[in-house]
Amino acid sequence: MTEISKKPGEFTRSLVGHPVKVKLTSNIEYRGILISLDGHLNVVLEDTEEYVGGSLKNKLGDTFIRGNNLLYISPMTRKK
Repeated sequence: MTEISKKPGEFTRSLVGHPVKVKLTSNIEYRGILISLDGHLNVVLEDTEEYVGGSLKNKLGDTFIRGNNLLYISPMTRKK
């Protein structure tokens, strides 16, 4: 099944264990490995980095993000 033909739930579940970019409604962006995602779009990331205005601001480790703050979740490719 291609990424385009997946249902939203299947797509987001396929991201678990992979690097993602999470953008918040406040325009802050978090990048890390998606560990968990629930039905409310609450997100748990590990090895999390916080970006503000495209610049790295903090390295946070494990992070919980409430789903009501999410603008989007996007897959990322790992830097080599």
